[in-house]
Amino acid sequence: MTQAMALEDTDWHEDAVATILGLANKNLMFTADDLVREMRKPPHPNMTGAAFTAARTLGYIRSVGYQQSTTKSRNKGVIRVWTRCTERKS
Repeated sequence: MTQAMALEDTDWHEDAVATILGLANKNLMFTADDLVREMRKPPHPNMTGAAFTAARTLGYIRSVGYQQSTTKSRNKGVIRVWTRCTERKS
């Protein structure tokens, strides 16, 4: 994939952060596997992690542990489990 192709879906990051917030509001705990099921494929594989980092930095979510991925392509790799923050950073 060329860099130009990766930049075509410029709204993916914002859409992913919004989807993460939606997951946080409707689930006690969630993972990147949940985001993958809800969202279209990211232009670059690293963008999923960047979206979670952005949501964490904004104070919307926090990590509560780890579990094995249920996504076949991850081959039971370890992923973070997230939950909604009750109080946001100022």
